[in-house]
Amino acid sequence: MIVIGMLFGIVGIGFLCWLLFSLAVYALPFFAAVSAGLWAYHGDVGPIGAIMVGILAGGVTLAAGQYVFAFARSTWIRFAVALLFAAPAALAGYHATLGLAKLTMPSGAWQIAFSIVGAAAVGVTAWTRMALPPCHPTQGIVEG
Repeated sequence: MIVIGMLFGIVGIGFLCWLLFSLAVYALPFFAAVSAGLWAYHGDVGPIGAIMVGILAGGVTLAAGQYVFAFARSTWIRFAVALLFAAPAALAGYHATLGLAKLTMPSGAWQIAFSIVGAAAVGVTAWTRMALPPCHPTQGIVEG
């Protein structure tokens, strides 16, 4: 029984890490969608209107970021857009890794160390996913 529990734990953590890396690019649009939806809800639009505003804001944020990154000729503009998408992803990766580290290790210093490594890994993943065009053959493939 203990072995089966450990295997399920490893599979579960592996699935959560894969999900975190797959959704890393969408941290900024999700943040924009939630912020706009909450703003609209507190502006007495109602729950349905707030959901619509949130979906619209998230979609526009993602589309605008990908459009600017794809068609901007300036390296600095592309760098800024990639940084805008990678920074919230790194922050989300830090907190996700910190949550997993708190479950597995008692030392606070090691928890922070692993969380920083997790933030860097998720940030770099978001950066590279943003840099690859959507039709690139390796888009979405994580090699191990």
